[in-house]
Amino acid sequence: MSQELVLSELPAIHGAMAEFDTPEELLAACERARAAGYRRMDAYAPMPVAGLAETIGYKRNKVAFCVLIGGICGAMFGFGLLEWMTVVAYPHNVGGRPLNSWPAYIPITFETMILFASLTALFSMLAMNGLPKPYHPVFNVPAFDRASIDKFFLCIESSDPNFRIEDTLQFLRDTGAREVTVVPA
Repeated sequence: MSQELVLSELPAIHGAMAEFDTPEELLAACERARAAGYRRMDAYAPMPVAGLAETIGYKRNKVAFCVLIGGICGAMFGFGLLEWMTVVAYPHNVGGRPLNSWPAYIPITFETMILFASLTALFSMLAMNGLPKPYHPVFNVPAFDRASIDKFFLCIESSDPNFRIEDTLQFLRDTGAREVTVVPA
């Protein structure tokens, strides 16, 4: 009974975070973590670091495919709307031309394609990134304020199958981290 009470009193843990001074140290730590079998991790840097996404195992998302589908739907909607207006709803014979004069549809078809594709890009990006997210557990680490200035961070999440708090903290210390902290949830 007392063991259950102690386990329920433990604070929830999001993961373990290591702080580095240079992007090279961060890349090396990410490579070591990947080689050690960690798969649920994220890296934070104040500037783009070449190769970082691939090192932590970033996989391409489906935003580009969604934008393609949105663009195709927009073009079909624009063309279909103009076809319906000029042939079905308001047929008007001008100078003996056919009712469905498709070259006149090109500008509107293009514009609706761009509109649908851009809106699809916005909403699919937000949905696939889990945004808006005004709060993230890494903000609980006081040193994380420097992530947008001059420090580099690697966070191994507790949802990783290999995550054991003591082993993971020791692993991060062994990577040469400047500071290693537990990230409360």
